Formats: sequence, structure tokens, C-alpha cells
Amino acid sequence: MVLSAKQTLSAKIGFPTPLSRRNPTSSPLSLSFPSTALPKRTVLTLSKPLHLSSLRANSPVRCSAYEADKSEPQPVDVETKPEAAKKAKIGIYFATWWALNVVFNIYNKKVLNAYPYPWLTSTLSLAAGSLMMLVSWAVGVVETPKTDFDFWKTLFPVAVAHTIGHVAATVSMSKVAVSFTHIIKSGEPAFSVLVSRFLLGETFPASVYLSLIPIIGGCALSALTELNFNMIGFMGAMISNLAFVFRNIFSKKGMKGKSVSGMNYYACLSMLSLLILTPFAIAVEGPQMWIDGWQKALSDIGPQFVGWVAAQSVFYHLYNQVSYMSLDQISPLTFSVGNTMKRISVIVSSIIIFRTPVQPVNALGAAIAILGTFLYSQAKL
Repeated sequence: MVLSAKQTLSAKIGFPTPLSRRNPTSSPLSLSFPSTALPKRTVLTLSKPLHLSSLRANSPVRCSAYEADKSEPQPVDVETKPEAAKKAKIGIYFATWWALNVVFNIYNKKVLNAYPYPWLTSTLSLAAGSLMMLVSWAVGVVETPKTDFDFWKTLFPVAVAHTIGHVAATVSMSKVAVSFTHIIKSGEPAFSVLVSRFLLGETFPASVYLSLIPIIGGCALSALTELNFNMIGFMGAMISNLAFVFRNIFSKKGMKGKSVSGMNYYACLSMLSLLILTPFAIAVEGPQMWIDGWQKALSDIGPQFVGWVAAQSVFYHLYNQVSYMSLDQISPLTFSVGNTMKRISVIVSSIIIFRTPVQPVNALGAAIAILGTFLYSQAKL
């Protein structure tokens, strides 16, 4: 049986629309089938006309078809768009995280310069974040986490370490420049390795131990050459490093298998830390000191001081919340590199904004310490 490509296949392999060649001016294309009748059950319907490729003599018949309005079949890469979207999302998280952290440190230092009460300042930061999340849960913007007593029990040591680290860092920034506090805090990996090695019995490759040399050396060089060195500020940053190391250890051990993560995890952590910190803040500083200091700050700065306090409180929660959301999307190694870059942005911006005098040797020490932190993150890979 011979069928012309210009004819409708009435026997129905059955295209409901005509079959034609690519070049309508060329001679008709004929196809030979060994049977005079085709099974009626073989039915193929397409919404668009198809073109058939040319046939070679004395070779097996092989037909390839594509839509008439396409020049050739178009491969679909299903992985490209999701992967690109994920990278863009992580980039937005990182940029937001760094920007919020810079803004927080600027307003935090402004508040502490005018109102040197770090215990209350730390309490207000946790209170603002807790209130924001309670409102978000109440209005349904964020899904309320499902927790139980066991969850809060395992979260408690994490909250204790977080509270100590938060207050110690704030005390440090009330005594020394923001840049100096963050230079010392860049030595946190050294504390992490030492605590893990001597208290937990973990071992690390030689490259990890070698990366601690520039971290410790750079921090020491910066401390020795700091123009406005203060022992309380220095010790506050060191205690903060140690506390955050234990926070990470407790969090890693205690939260395995828990469903609460991201912003809800940090919200619960903030609320529990607030409950722990409030009585200590009252005992150390007290309402009378807070009231007297508040009146003096208002008289010295003016009403904008209230805006500074609100900004530092809100931005503290936001930058931490975004950092925890980032950790949900990336590996710990990528997060560590991002944290290193965050410290660079904070150090540079604070030096520019507050016009902090920096000696060349001091800057060299900071650069060495940050480089060591980066090498540490790579060695942990």
C-alpha cells in the first residue's frame, strides 16, 4: 500500500491532521507498508502536524518527528532553573544577614556610648525579638512551632550559653571599639577546636591545628597594638567566644531529631534566654540606674535616642533570625565562610562610621586573624 504525505491517513496510524514534508515544493514523499490494511486499534493523535525525516535506500526505516512550528527538538534542562533560584536565594540571605548585622552593630554602639548599661541593652534585644515572634505566631504570619517539655529541656543549656555569649559581647562593645570586639571574636574557631579536643576528645587533621596559628597570632597582635585597649572589653569578647562554642555544642547534641528549626528555633531560644537574663540584669544594674541613665541619655542625645534603642533591639533579632534561616539552606562550611565575611564587613564599616583610629600593625593583625579563620573553614572541609 502506498500513501502520499499530502494525504490524510484515513486508515489511521492516525494523525487527524495532514502529514507534509519540510519543503512543500519538493516531490511527494511515499512510504511503503508491507500490509494492505492497518489495524484499526493503532491510533495516534497529535494536535499539531508532524514532519517526517527523509529515508535512505536499503537501510532500516527510522522516522523522527517534531512539531511543525519548531525547527528541531528542544531539550529541557529541569535542573538549571531550580539550582539558579536556590543560589539566588542564598545570596539574598547572605546579603541581608551582613547588612542587618552591620546596622545592628552601629546602633548598638551608639546606644552603649550614650547609655552604658549592657545588661539592660542585651535584655531589650531579646525582648524585642520575642515580642515580634509572638505577634507573628498570633496573626499567622509564621506557623506556631509544636514543642513539648523535652524540647525546652534540651534547649535550656543552649539558651544559657547563648545568654552568656550575648551579654559578654555587649559588655565588650560597651568598653572597646566595635572593630576590636569583632577582631577578638574572629578567634572563636580556636576556642571551638580546643574545647572539642580537650573536653570532648575529638581529633582534627593537622591542617586545622595549623590554621589556629594565624588566628591566635593575629588576635594577639591586634590586642597588643589596640590604642584604646580595655581589659573588660577584651575579656568580654573572649568569654563570648567560649560561650558561643558551648552553645553550638549543646545545640548540636540536644536538637538532633527535633522538628523546630530556622526562625522558630531562634525565636524559642530568644524567649528562653530572656527569661534567664532578666533577673540577672535587674540584680547587676537595677531599675534605678536604668532610669537615671535614661534621663541623662535623653538630655544628651534627644528623642532620637529612643529610635536608636528600638533599632538596635529589632536589628539584633532580625540578623540572628536570617542567619538561622541561612543555616537551613546551606552547609555549615558555607555558613562559616559567610560568618567570616560578615566580620570583615562589620569591622570595615565600623572603622569608617566611627572613625576608629587604626595603626597599620593593628590592621595587619586583624587581617591575619581573619585569614586564619578562613583557612580554618577550608581545613574543616
